[in-house]
Amino acid sequence: MRNPAQGPVVGMAGGGQLARMTQQAAIGLGVNLRVLAGSPDDSAAKVCADVRIGDDRSLDDLSAFAKGCDVVTFDHEHVPGGHIEAVEAAGTPCRPGAAALLHAQDKLVMRDRLSALGAPCPRYAEVGGDDPLAIIEGFGRETGWPVVLKATRGGYDGKGVWVLDGPDEGLVRELLAQGLSLMVEEHVPFRRELAALVARSPHGQGAAYPIVETVQENGICVEVLAPAPGLDEEIAAEAQRLALEIAERLGVTGLLAVELFEGDRGLLVNELAMRPHNSGHWTIEGSRTSQFEQHLRAVLDLPLGETRPTAPYVVMANVLGGDDPDVHSRYLHVMAHDPGIKVNLYGKEVRPGRKIGHVTALGDDLADVRERARHAADYLRWGPGGPRKETTLKGDA
Repeated sequence: MRNPAQGPVVGMAGGGQLARMTQQAAIGLGVNLRVLAGSPDDSAAKVCADVRIGDDRSLDDLSAFAKGCDVVTFDHEHVPGGHIEAVEAAGTPCRPGAAALLHAQDKLVMRDRLSALGAPCPRYAEVGGDDPLAIIEGFGRETGWPVVLKATRGGYDGKGVWVLDGPDEGLVRELLAQGLSLMVEEHVPFRRELAALVARSPHGQGAAYPIVETVQENGICVEVLAPAPGLDEEIAAEAQRLALEIAERLGVTGLLAVELFEGDRGLLVNELAMRPHNSGHWTIEGSRTSQFEQHLRAVLDLPLGETRPTAPYVVMANVLGGDDPDVHSRYLHVMAHDPGIKVNLYGKEVRPGRKIGHVTALGDDLADVRERARHAADYLRWGPGGPRKETTLKGDA
């Protein structure tokens, strides 16, 4: 039997960078983080003391991992719901539970449930039946082209999403032949993308972070601005209220990230994630309570932490892999050029375009803070001789 003086044991299924950054928060809280990693080379496996190697999609591996944990949580959405239910039936609570997590695993289930709750969503339709192409064609005629075709399960950073300018029988047949379940959504015109990050504990306490703007390139989030510049206070409050209501109605325990479109129709829900999220990395240095500490507090049913920013503006820029894998050799310039920059690397193999870390800048002037973050991220990726894109991004004005 575990000695209570040693602190609670939180099991996190998945050994990626989210688990790695959760370990940093666990140290300060005196929480023992146990990680189920697929390989000793996984990001979190390199820094956590209690690592179990296994497949989180295997019930045997997951059940063995959960023994001795006070609670099990997740750094991704891919653990089968039936496995989660089995672990809970054996006596270990999982947070979020299978019923809630399903809405982050299956986009069609999410759309159906949110629409039933009255949450604002894009128009959509399931692609199935005897003539799936006719469904897409009819949907396109009704909503206008282009339309967005999505795999209902899996997919991230732009994967599993296809924008169709018209019926594409070859692509649809190919995707269905791969066994993918598909849905189609209207292509929503929007001014920018926002994210609402909230936490909810098992006894129902909720906490909301400031609404942020996320900037995407090629389906990958490259920058987060906190708080979202120029966002009307009423719209910001509505986004927080919406996220907290979704968390309550879906029974989420832990963190919930609600990705949103802001456009002429107001706010529309794009995606959900029930875990720490890329849009919340800024909170490590930029909030009184990081999203990783907040997630641990929530799943352990501890009082939630203060979410106030530590500076008027915080900008997080993702560091992507470039052609030269020796990122550490570029620390000298980045740190000397701007001692206020905070660098977080994930211990991942460097591949071109892969997320390998992020940088965070804080300050009083948004334009200055953005430029500092962009410069550091670009330099870590390319070095002094690489390309540096000057991009006009939403929110500059």
